[in-house]
Amino acid sequence: MAARPPQRDSSEPDQIEFGIAALDARLSDAGVQFPATSGELVAEIDATEIPCDASGNTLSLSEALDRIHQDRFENKTELLDKLHPVFEEERAAVSKSVFGRLRALIPF
Repeated sequence: MAARPPQRDSSEPDQIEFGIAALDARLSDAGVQFPATSGELVAEIDATEIPCDASGNTLSLSEALDRIHQDRFENKTELLDKLHPVFEEERAAVSKSVFGRLRALIPF
């Protein structure tokens, strides 16, 4: 039985985006215009479940926005700066749970 020859694929491997990087990509894909309110952001983004870690755990955009108690954002940088701690807290909380630890051990 012969071994397969190495693949000559020059494309970069798939990267998993989560947290602010995933949200930033969705904002760009949706073409969100600023200033924007929380309600407008949720309405304009199709997939509002944002991955918060590489294991696939998610946090809904509306829940993340509720945690920061701010309804209007003048630009994307302000929004991402406010939401960054929320996604980091969620990532840390999920990784410390028993289920989170088991999920990290099992490849998918």
